[in-house]
Amino acid sequence: MRLMDEHYTHHPFKGARRMHTWLTLDKGYKINKKRIERLYSRVMGLRAIMPGKHTSRRNKEHKVYPYLLRNLTVDRPNQVWAIDITYIPMRKGFMYLVAIIDLHSRFVLNWSVSNSMDAHWCKETVEEAIRLHGKPEILNTDQGSQFTSEIFTHSVLSENIKLSMDGKGRAIDNVFIERLWRSVKYENIYLTPPESGVGLYRQLSNYFDFYNHRRRH
Repeated sequence: MRLMDEHYTHHPFKGARRMHTWLTLDKGYKINKKRIERLYSRVMGLRAIMPGKHTSRRNKEHKVYPYLLRNLTVDRPNQVWAIDITYIPMRKGFMYLVAIIDLHSRFVLNWSVSNSMDAHWCKETVEEAIRLHGKPEILNTDQGSQFTSEIFTHSVLSENIKLSMDGKGRAIDNVFIERLWRSVKYENIYLTPPESGVGLYRQLSNYFDFYNHRRRH
């Protein structure tokens, strides 16, 4: 999974099928395709950001909201926020990171780590960001089940925030937060893999302080 995560960060257009081809033919691993599909979607929460068949699917019982950012000029803070979840490899095991950024300033408004991808966790992270920074006009997410769940959508809509969701298979809809994940991993996580959840929290706290206040964007 650590190797898959690093390769995906550089090649986010690859789905489970192409990842399996890379692992078996290029890297020499003997691994079943179904195992790669399971790790991709259920464990790591990855999906190829391109049109085509995806292993990470939304819950079809959940409502999906339209993408509102197409041709939109984002020219002020708190106009559009974006939220996403990424897999974080550790020296032993893994955790998940959720973060919210302001698309105008690229400022990381709030973040949290967890050992599971849970709708309540995402909801609470957004609610805390609103307490700290006010609320956006639009919140953009992908179509993952955490973000389409009633728990999450009701919390956002009750604040009179418009929900926007990436179009299926559109590579550029959430490009800014995808770029954040690459920065977090290559400038921090991959260099010094954390030993524990506490260590991960401290590491990310220091990195996001640097990212928000000292790193050139």
